[in-house]
Amino acid sequence: MLQSLDQIQKLGQDNVDAAVKALGAFSSNAQAIATETAEFAKKSFEHSSSTLEKLFGVRTLDKAVEIQTDYLKGAYDNLVSQSARMGALYSTLATETIKPYEGLLAKRTA
Repeated sequence: MLQSLDQIQKLGQDNVDAAVKALGAFSSNAQAIATETAEFAKKSFEHSSSTLEKLFGVRTLDKAVEIQTDYLKGAYDNLVSQSARMGALYSTLATETIKPYEGLLAKRTA
């Protein structure tokens, strides 16, 4: 009876340790995601403001279309690259958050 009580206590401690590690990994990765999102928003705002300033100084329709086309190409490229970075960050978040739990099941079935 005493041995099974020790095993239950050990299982509980292992679960708590895994939860603490997972929470730490989640917190640090969520912070990285938030930082990356804020930086993207700032760059996007600066790019939009710069384009708007250029458009205010335009005297011909051809130049306005050229500026808008350049803006759309740049915005699209930035969005695609940002999506790839965010995908990698979310993948890392999931991987590192689950990692502390990987060995627990193997320990219990052995």
